[in-house]
Amino acid sequence: MWSLQALKLGCLLALAALPLLCGLLPALLFRLRGAAADGASRSRRSILSCAAGGVFMAACLLDVMPDSLADLRDELRRQSLSTGFPAPELVLALGFLLVLVLEHVMLDCSEQPGAEPAPVLERRQEAAVEEQRAEAAPSPFRWLVLVVSLSLHSAFEGLALGLQDAPSKVLRLAAAIVLHKCIIAASLGLLLLQSRLALPWLAAAVACFVLMSPVGVGVGMAVPCGAGPGGSLARSVLEGVAAGTFLYITFLEILPQELHLPSGRLPKVLALLLGFSGMAGLRFLG
Repeated sequence: MWSLQALKLGCLLALAALPLLCGLLPALLFRLRGAAADGASRSRRSILSCAAGGVFMAACLLDVMPDSLADLRDELRRQSLSTGFPAPELVLALGFLLVLVLEHVMLDCSEQPGAEPAPVLERRQEAAVEEQRAEAAPSPFRWLVLVVSLSLHSAFEGLALGLQDAPSKVLRLAAAIVLHKCIIAASLGLLLLQSRLALPWLAAAVACFVLMSPVGVGVGMAVPCGAGPGGSLARSVLEGVAAGTFLYITFLEILPQELHLPSGRLPKVLALLLGFSGMAGLRFLG
């Protein structure tokens, strides 16, 4: 038993160190080169961000969503709560709508009411300026939601590892999670770097995502018997809501942010396909 616990502790350290290094490495390399304002570097960063967007697209459609839907269906069936109504899909849609409503409420509250309408030419000039600002400015709320949803899914992955009772299963699952988290952490670091987030906040966001898996492993080791029926259902619902938020951020924030710009469209699409294919291949290999 002690050897199993020691193995889990080793996996916990690997889950904390390797993805953290992968998540911070892109930002450190770009910052050390001091090329934030260089046009060629900005173009390369944009293409890398599209590849990261492909990774997140594959993670959303092939990993997070199927897992959450399957877990919720199994839990409802286990507790004899299954009906003909698509409850798992409803939970996912509620997560999507939750972020949509919260974001637009915040945007509506932040707008300045009572402004007089400006002439058409002035409005067009202001629109161009606002568009340039939107390209350069980060979206703090959306990035916060992305990090929270990824962290929640990461915690559940760690919990599954902590609940394993055989060394072979621990090693197999740990290897898959470490590889998966390294790719996601590197993609997250690239996207946050492209959003011009300050380096301390970028490091904090990546660390929050990375450290949730070790926390999940620790919880699984401390509670080897698992949660009760109510706790299992609550966990499945929470994971479904997180999948819905991840769906919103992936398709309404990450992908449009780079693809709507006219420069380098073909390289961006190819980078997105490459990122998606790599993550899909990883998922296919299990």
